[in-house]
Order: sequence, then C-alpha cells, then structure tokens
Amino acid sequence: MQKIIDSHFHIWRQQDQPWLVGPMVPRIFGAYEPIRRDYPIEEYLADRQGSGVQKSVYVQTNWAKEDFEKEVAWLQQTADRTGWPHAIVGFADMSVDDVRPQLDRLMNYPLLRGVRMQLHWHETPAFRFAVSADQVIDPHVRRNVARLKAYGLSFDLQLFPAQMKDGLQLVGENPETSFILTHCGMLTATDEATIEAWKDGLRTLAAAPNLYAKLSGLGTFAHANDPELIALIHHAAIGILGSERLMFGSNFPIEKLWTDFAALVSAHRAAAANLSAEDQANVFWNTAERVYRPA
Repeated sequence: MQKIIDSHFHIWRQQDQPWLVGPMVPRIFGAYEPIRRDYPIEEYLADRQGSGVQKSVYVQTNWAKEDFEKEVAWLQQTADRTGWPHAIVGFADMSVDDVRPQLDRLMNYPLLRGVRMQLHWHETPAFRFAVSADQVIDPHVRRNVARLKAYGLSFDLQLFPAQMKDGLQLVGENPETSFILTHCGMLTATDEATIEAWKDGLRTLAAAPNLYAKLSGLGTFAHANDPELIALIHHAAIGILGSERLMFGSNFPIEKLWTDFAALVSAHRAAAANLSAEDQANVFWNTAERVYRPA
C-alpha cells in the first residue's frame, strides 16, 4: 500500500472555535451541524486507520486571533502526548503592522513549519473570508509575508482563481519561501467556463517555482466525494504543476460531512492510478515530506 502524508487535516475543541460555538454562519462547505463538536486526535486516528496515512500536517482552524499561540501550543502538546501530528501550520495575522512578535512566540514550538492566513475572496458572499479581493497584495500582508524567510516558515495560500494574478505577485516576490495553494485553488463548479478559469489561475501561479498545491478539500463545493471530480482536478493539476509540486490532503473532518476516510483515499488513489510510481510517491508522500519536513 502506498504510504501517505496527510498534508491538510484539522482537529479541534469546540470551546476554542468561535464558528462552532456561536451562531451558525454560512460556510463554503455547507451545513456543518455534525462537526459542531470536539474532533480530537483520537477520532482522526480511528478515521484514518488502514488508509496508509503514516504522517500528518495540521492546518490552523480559525481560533480567535488572539489565541494564535494557544492553538499551536495545544497542537504541540497533542503531538508530544500521541505522536500526531508531525508538523503544524499555525495562524499569524499578516494584516498587522509587524507580524514578527507573533512569529517569535510561535517559533517556541518545534513542530511549527508554516503559517496560514486565509485570503480568499469571492463574489458569492458565503464563499468570502478575506476583507477584500486584493488583500493578498495589501502592503501589510506583503511586508509580513516577506518576513517569513528569516524564520524558515512556509505560507499556506488560499485563493480563488480570480485572485491568482495578485497571488503570483506575492509568491514571486518571495522566491525563497514555499507557498502551498490550499485545496488546489478551489474549483467551485464543473461548467466549462469555471473549469477553464480555474486552470488559467493554476497556470498563472505555476510560473512561480516556489508554488505548491494541495489536492485537498476537493469536495468543498460539491458537498460530496465525487471520484470524477477528484480525477479531473488531479489530471489538470498534474499537467500544469507536475507531481513534484502536488500533495494529498484529507481536509478531515470537513470531508467527513459527506464521506469517510477510506472512500476519500480510494477516490484519490483511483485518480492517481495511471501515474508512474514516482509520480504517485510525489503526490502521496515526497512533496509533503520535502515542503513540510514532518518529524
């Protein structure tokens, strides 16, 4: 069985998640009542049992901004106790005047490998997260992202295709920092125009050699584990970026809203079945190993 690094998963305590304990807020993945609860590492480990996942990368889950260190500290404690996760992507607020005091605190945790601040904006209000479509090139964001190089940290970049021209500016002006495109650029629908716009966005970002992408969250807008959709995204992304710049991510427990771990991994394995052994190893292990350096 092909060994796997899960490059994008979450665990959480409901008490620390404002979007889980407050009023129900529309999310891009639809109704989420079943996950408005604790999702501990023990449940994740049970979910991935038998899947081939041998390491994992935790990605921040929007704790209150002032609790950015508390989140990473809890993850480090979880890893010290259980051995999982093997790398952490925390949150740092790139919109402040100087993010370095936040980064200095986060660097106290050995498993920290990068940060994410979600910068995606869409004309559909329920799909928005950033304050504006061009926040990705806001002067504060650009200045603070440039500071990641000194810390050896990566940046998880979450954008829609219409933002990718601006995204290329941010990625291109920081050639020594690794940027990882979340959910492979978030294809929102399967009509021809939307697919072509998404491919064009990937081609734009592909011009930067320090840009990687996660084959994660591919059911986000379909609200389903759709093998044909997963295959479409795999094949297009391989053609544009190459396997050495792609990595698998489960996006659990979000995807648990409509599927189980075994079925999700099966769909991804089927999508990659015609690739060479080297390409499959890149998608499922090598790229994430190289970029995130999991312990």
